[in-house]
Amino acid sequence: MGLAEKRIIKNFQEVDYKVLLNKINDIAGFEVELEIDWDSLSSNDYSHLWESTFPKIYFQPIIEAFKAITTDDMGKEALKESISKITIQDKSDNASANSTYSFKDGNLMIDHSAYINADMVEDRSKALIEVLEQNL
Repeated sequence: MGLAEKRIIKNFQEVDYKVLLNKINDIAGFEVELEIDWDSLSSNDYSHLWESTFPKIYFQPIIEAFKAITTDDMGKEALKESISKITIQDKSDNASANSTYSFKDGNLMIDHSAYINADMVEDRSKALIEVLEQNL
């Protein structure tokens, strides 16, 4: 990762990421621990897309799924009791919503390409809701 890419990541972390994390925490009703492997997200040649793809691929589906789960007190409680951490990475260059999410020992793992199928937010949101409903 060169200087230009480092600047893009730093800007995302300082601006967009904070806003998205606050939105996730507000919906969840607690502070969600996010562990992000920034190096794996930025290991491609699509830095010109990251500002728009990171939110679509990783954060908007979380926001939509958390909204769906927390519509009542039972969902809010289940989310709070079950999720201890969310890990975000791009280690497999996966682009399928159905194989993006896994849940084990309180850790929601998100492993999806940082640039492929970015606009398929609805598919990822539905897949995440299904994973959460099965594991909460």
